Amino acid sequence: MRRAFAAICLSILSLYPPAARAADAGSGYFITSDGVRLHYLEAGAGHTIVLVPGWSMPAWIWQPQIDDFARSYHVVALDPRSQGESEITWSGDEPFRRGQDIAELIAHVSAEPVLLIGWSLGVLDALAYAHTHGDRSLAGLVLVDNSVGEDPPPVRLHRLVRPRHLPREVEMELFVRGMFRQPQPADYLERLTETALRTPRDIGAELLAYPLPRTYWREAVYATLKPILYVVRPHLSGQAENLQAKHPGAETAIFADAGHALFIDEAGRFDALVRSFIRRRVWQ
Repeated sequence: MRRAFAAICLSILSLYPPAARAADAGSGYFITSDGVRLHYLEAGAGHTIVLVPGWSMPAWIWQPQIDDFARSYHVVALDPRSQGESEITWSGDEPFRRGQDIAELIAHVSAEPVLLIGWSLGVLDALAYAHTHGDRSLAGLVLVDNSVGEDPPPVRLHRLVRPRHLPREVEMELFVRGMFRQPQPADYLERLTETALRTPRDIGAELLAYPLPRTYWREAVYATLKPILYVVRPHLSGQAENLQAKHPGAETAIFADAGHALFIDEAGRFDALVRSFIRRRVWQ
């Protein structure tokens, strides 16, 4: 009887969205060299994986990966400055400072090279880190669904025509819902929207306007010979093909049936892909 009850409980728990189980990971904070208090989630032990989310997104969006990877590795998910539970700051919301934040986080949480995983804007922050600091503290890179400056340039995806001057709350709700192709629980989407709204509008606009040429990101990618896994949707397949053809350490994967948050829409496939990459290329 007890076993049956436990099985039912586990079944129910599996239906809850990742945000509901974010408490599984411990919270940590550190102060950056420019005096900003940054938050991160941390779980597991062993080699370190550092996760960097996209524009306005919190660290806990990576909860499926924290749950999975922490069984074998030390996992750290960052709330970038002005996002999640990190301090809102009106300075440093640009790639060089955010790359420096990643460098200081790595120094804070790991004495060994880390696998750095960035998604969306987190791809650019990770590449800004690599461009400035090199790859000495990197065991590898996983870059998820953003341009890396390769050819062809990204084509703007079709966007639903929306009425002008929508309330910011409505705009953010539409943005969050648009990140997924698979249905997500309503309370998960609501909490994600509320968290994203914590990033002020002006800072959000600044983060979307990094003033650097595409060549900057391409130089960062090709400056390292560490293994790279580039995981994208079909609109970036041309860049994926060129990167794999030109970079001796690059592997690519296309997620044709997922939304921008492909690591949520197809968490099982994404996690298995990263685990395979780690076993074969990063920490054999």
